[in-house]
Amino acid sequence: MYRISELAKRCGVNKETIRYYEKRQLLPLPTRTEAGYRLYSDADAKRIQFIKRLQQLGFSLTEIHQLLGIVDQDKERCANMYAFVSKKVEEVQKQIKDLQRVVCMLQDLQKRCPDEKALYECPMIETLIEEEFST
Repeated sequence: MYRISELAKRCGVNKETIRYYEKRQLLPLPTRTEAGYRLYSDADAKRIQFIKRLQQLGFSLTEIHQLLGIVDQDKERCANMYAFVSKKVEEVQKQIKDLQRVVCMLQDLQKRCPDEKALYECPMIETLIEEEFST
């Protein structure tokens, strides 16, 4: 069992993050000692690491809450998980397409850049301005 400061250190987060996860119901309420100290288990540490990993992958806390709600339910877990994952796959595929367009635009701007620091007019900025006002 870990106290909140020990859990925070182990998971690489601060104590306020853990309290916030409890408030958002991402973590179950911990057991408490007679003195009122929160006590956490290895399962809580794994859950925090899971939450942090999902955040790194671009999931919002609301999405993580939904996902954990599905995981925590024993009934109909697969049906709900399939719908959740299917929706997220569509969102990620859209983000990939958007990022690919951004890469193409940046590469195009990079080719136009003469790499001279003392120019009065920057072709990259001019191109961005023209694209902004032509839309």
